[in-house]
Amino acid sequence: MFDALYPIARSGLFRLDAEVAHHVSLTALRLAEKSGLLTLVSPAEEFVTPVEVMGLKFPNRIGLAAGLDKAGNTIDALGRLGFGCIEIGTITPRPQAGNPKPRLFRLLDHEAIINRMGFNNPGIDAGVENVSRAKSFTGIVGFNIGKNKDTPNENAASDYLTCLRKAYPVADYIAVNLSSPNTPGLRDLQGPEASARLLDTLKQEQQKLAAEHGRQVPLLFKVAPDLDEKQIRELSQVFLAGGLDGLIATNTTLDREKVATHPRASEAGGLSGRPVFEKSTAVLAAFSSQLGSRIPIIGVGGISSLDNAREKIRAGATLVQIYTSFIYQGPALVRELAAAL
Repeated sequence: MFDALYPIARSGLFRLDAEVAHHVSLTALRLAEKSGLLTLVSPAEEFVTPVEVMGLKFPNRIGLAAGLDKAGNTIDALGRLGFGCIEIGTITPRPQAGNPKPRLFRLLDHEAIINRMGFNNPGIDAGVENVSRAKSFTGIVGFNIGKNKDTPNENAASDYLTCLRKAYPVADYIAVNLSSPNTPGLRDLQGPEASARLLDTLKQEQQKLAAEHGRQVPLLFKVAPDLDEKQIRELSQVFLAGGLDGLIATNTTLDREKVATHPRASEAGGLSGRPVFEKSTAVLAAFSSQLGSRIPIIGVGGISSLDNAREKIRAGATLVQIYTSFIYQGPALVRELAAAL
């Protein structure tokens, strides 16, 4: 019943500004969860095929990518839709308004989105509090962390350390966002020297926190799909030498080749959805060939069907995440992927 209603709901939501629709959707999900209406959805327990990755037991292979639940206040509602993992954020040390509006655009013909949100979020303290209040979700919660826009790159490690320390007690894993195209200069941190320094700093702190809290919270890096072969080789060496626990491949792309004829193609920001699938999967495969089985990879970028998800896994992903296709297709896709993989 819920699946049948989603196309109707989407039709109404797509008449709204994209960012307004985003907030309306999350608010409606929270209200539906609290009122019990989400019992119309098949129980999430029906889509449990556990897989162990990075020492964590994921209920299934399907996760929600960062960017949808930026504040971490919709975890229980989203969890009822069948996700085995929900990654919140990106969260920064201090609250941040993000870039000027409008900053979120649908490309309907391409089942795609361009966003230049700019890490709008309530800050790490609010994010931790929100996650602490989640009650019913029994899957994996990841924290995607970033630096504040006004923090220079030479001080970026301080921002990441702040988020790492505060998220550590409640996070199942922590993903370091080095690859959003919407924070000026952030992707410079993907350079081999900068990423090696940052990884070393964070791994040292991770070991201190593991001793303090009695558990190891995996540390992952999230990379861009716009890396070339040389950059992938160099970063792979950094990740292997530095003991990175996991990799998320990939973030949104700046490439507009697949949507060049669309009137919104010139909008600044990162492109997600179907047009990024091939590029993202090629980068995933390239990292997999370098990393082998030593560092697990979460595949994200353009997954809009079961065949797409299987192709990500064939390319080297152990887990997959969706975002844009969830907006376009709704919760039926989540459960299809969770049941089939």
